[in-house]
Amino acid sequence: MSNRFTQYILIAMVLGIVMGALIFNYLPDTRGDIAADVNLIAMLFLRLIKMIIAPLVFATLVGGIAHMGGGARLGRIFAKTMGWFVSASFVSLLLGLVMVNLLQPGANFPGTLPDKAASTGLPTSAFSIEKFLTHLIPTSIADAMAQNEILQIVVFAVFFSVALGALPERSKQLLSLIDDLGHVMLKVTGYVMLFAPIAVWAAITATVAKNGLLVLWKLVVFMGGFYFSLMLLWGILVIVGFIVIGPRYAYLLRLIREPLMIAFSTASSEAAYPKTLEGLNKFGASSRISAFVLPLGYSFNLDGTMMYCTFASIFIAQTYHIEMSLGTQFAMLATLMITSKGVAGVPRASLVVIASTLGQFGIPEAGLLMIMGIDTFLDMGRSATNVIGNSLATSVVAKWEGELAPVHALGPDDAVPSDLIPGEVPAMAGH
Repeated sequence: MSNRFTQYILIAMVLGIVMGALIFNYLPDTRGDIAADVNLIAMLFLRLIKMIIAPLVFATLVGGIAHMGGGARLGRIFAKTMGWFVSASFVSLLLGLVMVNLLQPGANFPGTLPDKAASTGLPTSAFSIEKFLTHLIPTSIADAMAQNEILQIVVFAVFFSVALGALPERSKQLLSLIDDLGHVMLKVTGYVMLFAPIAVWAAITATVAKNGLLVLWKLVVFMGGFYFSLMLLWGILVIVGFIVIGPRYAYLLRLIREPLMIAFSTASSEAAYPKTLEGLNKFGASSRISAFVLPLGYSFNLDGTMMYCTFASIFIAQTYHIEMSLGTQFAMLATLMITSKGVAGVPRASLVVIASTLGQFGIPEAGLLMIMGIDTFLDMGRSATNVIGNSLATSVVAKWEGELAPVHALGPDDAVPSDLIPGEVPAMAGH
């Protein structure tokens, strides 16, 4: 079923590109309306995902933390998780900085530059430390769930689950109910994901029908450089995965193919959350760890977005021929490291972070207007990269905590292929 599902996703992507290109080229007068109508299908799917995210995160996270034991262990896991997130963010930002200086995509830019006084309309005042800290704590858990504020749900779930652990006798029935809720939500997730191929087709068709593929050629050097840099980042993540986890990491890469394609085609890493969680559990990562680390990663470990921030910022500076010393560029990197952690819940977060940072270094915010038109195509790569980064982070923390099940402990359907674990026999051998 997994292989067939992957094939359906690939077929949907190809059909979407072909149909979108046909609509763009042969129905120029109505392509906007057609794109809007088709995109409604993708939007309905994303709403279905949003419908299940809050109860899924809450149930799995509370159940996981409540079974962890003492608060000291939770603190240790949190420290390891945040340590990994900060390190991964720094590497991603630094790679973007290095690559944009090596490739120089903004040098001799052939297009017309936007007027420096032009406004992007982005809420550049959306970030401040005060706003971030106040946004961190929900005024109402009902409101946090209604708005799908994952970080706020995580904060409440931590307090709630620690309280459950402190009252073991009184909380047995409630904890059992929450565990059951988690299983039910995973079943609901399975039903929702059946619509993923249709949603992928709709998202790709609408994007191509509205923008066409030729729009990419206007900024082909920038896009090519960015995706080449993303491939290097993928390579680094894969190498680190093999170093820390071993040959078995190849199995995880197989398991996250589907969430990768879903994130890429819908330009939404949130849409891939349920499948990513499922893949990590099949890989053998403890549900306690994956339910805790993965939601945090959606706010603090967006590797693709991090790399884009430095790459796009320096690109804009290059197009306007603004010289930036190495020290200034590292100051920008440090600024982005801080501001990028404070935009949870802000729409179009990466663009807001960049817009907020540009002004601090004398770079026209209007430069973003050049790339806003192709941001959806860029967001596809960013979203897919975020899935890889969060999957790796969860697996690594699980291994560090001894919560990565050995091969012989996996179920028959989850066994690691024998060619990936030298000297070990998969649990399904002989069937």
